[in-house]
Amino acid sequence: MDFDDDEDVGGVDESWMGTFSDLSLLLLVFFILLFSLSSIETIKFKSVFGSMRNAFGGADTIDLNSGGQSEGKEENEAEAMQEFMRIREEMLQAQEMVYNAIRSFITTKGVEGEISAVYDEGIITLTVPDGVLFEPGSADLSPAAGPVLEDLLNLFREHRDQSINIKGYTDNSPIPPDARFRDNWELSALRAVSVLHWFVDAGIPFVRLTATGMGDLNPLFPNDTPQNQARNRRVEFTLERKVGGRL
Repeated sequence: MDFDDDEDVGGVDESWMGTFSDLSLLLLVFFILLFSLSSIETIKFKSVFGSMRNAFGGADTIDLNSGGQSEGKEENEAEAMQEFMRIREEMLQAQEMVYNAIRSFITTKGVEGEISAVYDEGIITLTVPDGVLFEPGSADLSPAAGPVLEDLLNLFREHRDQSINIKGYTDNSPIPPDARFRDNWELSALRAVSVLHWFVDAGIPFVRLTATGMGDLNPLFPNDTPQNQARNRRVEFTLERKVGGRL
């Protein structure tokens, strides 16, 4: 009798154990990765939540040390979300009050044709036609720009919790070959920077200001008539509530 053959027949093939171990290890790594990502999102949420609450002078922000856990009892996630939505609603209401004050200022000063204002989801946009601020094809402020910029300056001083993004816009007319600007984007950017420098010189802290050249992007009207092109040439001031102290 061949005992070696009997052992081969009666033995158990354990070669699958290696593959099973590798698969188990991969699954473990996968779940650890998922858990780490969910922890990062929790920390990010608490960071944003704490910043908004701090901006409104609320309670102390959540301690993010040791993986984002507070020293006391962990807040219930549902309660934290409700608090987040409450603070967001307070922010929107505060911005709407600022918008109403700006609208009242524009009406009282009688500058509706020079400054317009719209409000959308906490963002206030003030628009000034380019002809009020600049001569055609120029990035230098015209003498007529002074009174309008002074009105805006008073608004910005009154509402110091607002950050200000200055956006320059042009129409789609090509730049003449002999112009000092390469294209409409460069012209719009230099105009926005000229306005920014005016406000910095007037005392607005530079940390509140940014300047962006938009060229002929985002037209208000189709660039199909001279009248619509004139409406698209503008400077916008986008106001958002500044997180942190007043400047």
